[in-house]
Amino acid sequence: MTEVSSLGKMLMIGGAVLFALGLMLFLGDKVPFLGSLQGDILIQRKNFGIYFPIATCVVVSLILTVILNLISRR
Repeated sequence: MTEVSSLGKMLMIGGAVLFALGLMLFLGDKVPFLGSLQGDILIQRKNFGIYFPIATCVVVSLILTVILNLISRR
């Protein structure tokens, strides 16, 4: 493979990753369970609030791990 061809492949993969990230950010609010799982921690006081989405991060990490492993096995 020439350098230009490999650069083109990398740019297409990078574009697909950016598109997928943008799609997740765009549709993130429409997924009903995402962000309100049992393991997520929410602390609210008078002047501030802190939100730790621990369980949501674990679920998203597992899903992305499975998807990326399926893609990389080609």
